[in-house]
Amino acid sequence: MEWLTKFPHMDDVSLRNLKKLIDETFRSFTRGYGDLIETFFEPLQVFLIYSERFMTRTPWPIILFLIAVTAWFASRNWKIVASSIVTLLLIGYFDMWDDTMKTISMIFVCTVLSIAIGLPIGIAMSRSERLQNAINPVLDVMQTMPSFVYLIPVVMLLGIGKVPGLIAVIIYAIPPMIRLTNLGIRLVDKDVLEAADAFGASNWQKLKNVQMPLALPTIMAGINQTIMMALAMVVIASMIGVQGLGQPVLKAIANQYFTLGMFNGLAIVGIAIIFDRVTQAYGKRLQKYREIIHG
Repeated sequence: MEWLTKFPHMDDVSLRNLKKLIDETFRSFTRGYGDLIETFFEPLQVFLIYSERFMTRTPWPIILFLIAVTAWFASRNWKIVASSIVTLLLIGYFDMWDDTMKTISMIFVCTVLSIAIGLPIGIAMSRSERLQNAINPVLDVMQTMPSFVYLIPVVMLLGIGKVPGLIAVIIYAIPPMIRLTNLGIRLVDKDVLEAADAFGASNWQKLKNVQMPLALPTIMAGINQTIMMALAMVVIASMIGVQGLGQPVLKAIANQYFTLGMFNGLAIVGIAIIFDRVTQAYGKRLQKYREIIHG
């Protein structure tokens, strides 16, 4: 009756040999193509380094002014602008300015790359049921796989540093961008598309002038979720050398420094709230614009 209480499984020797084969295969791949992969991602490293230098070496009043202007043009709300400035002033007052700027530069690069990669994939998915059915399981794996698991292959390929951390963050954060781009384009009213066809619009003209403007609020929601997930991954990515607010939190966990962890954790929360409020306000503005234009 043992088979009722013990689930049948592969024998230990075969299972061990299978795992060993997979590990040796991936290790051989990293040794054979690791340098080539590092060369491929070198422009990404340059982009990240220049972004971080701009955020950390530019005088803080200028950075504060630029963030306030961006918040105003996106939200048109003085309360959001004022709360963003106050939050950043508090972060700087408690000596977390440099780490915060490093984290913001990481989120900025991650968001730009997620949009550049996720937007075309989402558009392609919206045009093909077969492609959507093929990509959706991949997105499911990316969203449900434990965050720490991403770090293993990335570190084996690229070692420890900023680029491996950035890649891990993008893998974790990009699925909402792809899904909501696909969803937003698919939700465009078919009557509007038929009207565009009646006026002789090409597929590119329909995408550029009809589908993308109408789907923009949904796409902005995808960008918002990508930013939130990237911030959630910051602490985990600090384990492989990503600088910023995540490293003090990791240090606080290792050494049981309650105040250090709490302060830097609250700084991450503050940045998340700023990004969330600004992007949500911008999405609502786009929604109102769509209602006015299209009735």
